[in-house]
Amino acid sequence: MGAARADLTVACQRDPAARNRAEVALFYPGVHALWGYRLSRRLWTGGHRLAARGVSALTQLLTGVDIHPGADLGPGLFIDHASGIVIGETAEVGRDVTIYHGVTLGGTSLARGKRHPTIGDRVTIGAGAKILGPITVGDDSRIGANAVVVKSVPPNSVVVGVPGQVIVRTHPRHSTEADLDNSRLPDVIGLSLQTLISRVDRIEAGIGGPLTPEAHPSAEGMWSEQDFAI
Repeated sequence: MGAARADLTVACQRDPAARNRAEVALFYPGVHALWGYRLSRRLWTGGHRLAARGVSALTQLLTGVDIHPGADLGPGLFIDHASGIVIGETAEVGRDVTIYHGVTLGGTSLARGKRHPTIGDRVTIGAGAKILGPITVGDDSRIGANAVVVKSVPPNSVVVGVPGQVIVRTHPRHSTEADLDNSRLPDVIGLSLQTLISRVDRIEAGIGGPLTPEAHPSAEGMWSEQDFAI
């Protein structure tokens, strides 16, 4: 019961829509998925593996969250919205992790053994992100929405894009707050393009004028180009 109460507390702390523990206990499938996982995990480690898979399948049917009973999930995990989440058999998740809907902690090999990711403490994984293979995501990292992560991530990093590009923070953060504001994620491709445009502008200015049509976004970040028949 202590773990169940802790789950309710975590949900109330990390979801501003949660008004009270009763609401969370009754209507939050992410919390229900954790409760189902704990039962299946207990059966799995106790040697009752067929029963464990049965509980896991029923939990998936009721909540939309597929957590293999062999996965090792740490305390303080919060699964928000809880739809389309997959956590594989050899996945390991640390303390105080937040996972949004559509996340996969999956494998890239059919070989037995460790084939799913290890997630560090206080990591936030944005909606739709895919973390694949026996890689490690370091403590206090943030995985952006829809990122596809296929290589290990050092602590205190932000990962964006497909495949995921790793940006190491200059100021490390150690917080359990799910502070993944996707509107403020770094745009490494856009930054690279802006850098190239600036270099071309300087080169053209040095030779007496532009040789190519202007290719600049507006002050609002909007690009203009010819109309397309779509």
